[in-house]
Amino acid sequence: MKKWVFRYKFAVLMLFVNLGLLIAYPALGRESFLHTRDNTMEMLYIIPPIFMILGLLDVWVPRETMIRLMGERSGIHGKLIGFLMGSMAAGPLYVAFPVAGLLIKKGSKLSNVLIFIGAWSTTKIPLLLFEAGALGWSFMLTRFVVNLFVILLIAGLTEKLLNASDKEDLNKRAQTLST
Repeated sequence: MKKWVFRYKFAVLMLFVNLGLLIAYPALGRESFLHTRDNTMEMLYIIPPIFMILGLLDVWVPRETMIRLMGERSGIHGKLIGFLMGSMAAGPLYVAFPVAGLLIKKGSKLSNVLIFIGAWSTTKIPLLLFEAGALGWSFMLTRFVVNLFVILLIAGLTEKLLNASDKEDLNKRAQTLST
């Protein structure tokens, strides 16, 4: 029981916060429970198919292929693949992290994985099209170019600032992921 509570400490904490709100402010507590329920249901609809796809990707794509396409020696090619994968992805950002874990597990270079996450969070094609229609092409293109440079800068700096021990720890954690 103790292990279960520790493993799900944030969910247990949210349960107590919601219960506290329900007692102290019943209307707000009910609203909080409804939002928690809706968010949980959304995750339950999205996460299982993503993990099925990740499992298939883990089995079907050989590590050597991923290393060749996005590994240490992939150069601009790996960055472009990471960027395109992130920009064409669908779903909320929390889905990107299991995918990123699998990319690391398969031998992708850390900066390419960070580019993937950055692209997923800021340069999705439907978002760009919406911005172009709502805010104009010049705004969309300006934001896109700024985001592109910032994503590349953050990915490169993060990889340079992490020492070999940190990278090894990250790789070990990725290897223990079960999809």
